[in-house]
Amino acid sequence: MTTYKTNQDVYQQITNRIIAAIEAGAPEFEMPWHRGAHQSRPVNVLTKKPYHGVNTLALWVAQAANDYTTGTWGTYRQWQTYGAQVKKGEHASIIVFFKDLAKSVEEPDETGSTSRRSFIATSSSVFNADQVEGYSDSDSPQIDKTQILERVEALIRATEAKLIESGTIACYNPVSDTIYMPSRALFKDSSTSSATEGYYSTLLHELTHWTGHKTRLNRDLLNRFGNVAYAMEELVAELGAAFLCSDLGISLEPRSNHAAYLGSWLEVMKRDKRALFTAASKASQATNYLFGLQP
Repeated sequence: MTTYKTNQDVYQQITNRIIAAIEAGAPEFEMPWHRGAHQSRPVNVLTKKPYHGVNTLALWVAQAANDYTTGTWGTYRQWQTYGAQVKKGEHASIIVFFKDLAKSVEEPDETGSTSRRSFIATSSSVFNADQVEGYSDSDSPQIDKTQILERVEALIRATEAKLIESGTIACYNPVSDTIYMPSRALFKDSSTSSATEGYYSTLLHELTHWTGHKTRLNRDLLNRFGNVAYAMEELVAELGAAFLCSDLGISLEPRSNHAAYLGSWLEVMKRDKRALFTAASKASQATNYLFGLQP
């Protein structure tokens, strides 16, 4: 006897596959030490020498966590030597160095010697160049590694979306109906995407948000998803960017900030087997709307 799966079974089956993929570690989000291979080693502003060991990792993490655009660091006094001043309210990052106690200890080491130098770990506070005023590193200008993809630029131009280059974080403000994007020069190559792909996939993510404005698709997920509506809107934007990137031949850049939404996505999908389909449907509507604006 032939049996047919109901739509309800299909919803559950596909949702379960997506849940399993997410819980297994997909998508994978890059950590600061993964990105380290694609960015310069942190350096001291005064000595121009790179930091080493755990300090390299610590400053990479601090740079990523705070969206600093430079890998140049210095203590409060070191910045003062350049006539620069740490901005009010800025918090330092901690590094560690080892101070030579300039004395011998009478304990045998692995070589049998009973005399060896002793060191003590000491911490120091450093600030990133983005945290100070009055400093200009003319020796290390930002280099724009992105290329212009005309097919993507044409799609963006046709939307006539208000786009402002400002700050270090990409976002869409529905109140002012404005997309804010960091300078193209701040996008670097990663293990998954080129600087060009990273820039455009980020912009297409924000452009998907833009389609939801009340004057366009009027996408309101509050009634559908309640207190997790914001997280689900992020899922719509992520899926929309994935669809657009696929159509335009761009590799989708993993967005590490979405790790914060994974819990909500999983919770909703486990509770509501139609949630993923709703998000995908809304994302398709957004991409169709954008392509519909093309001449």
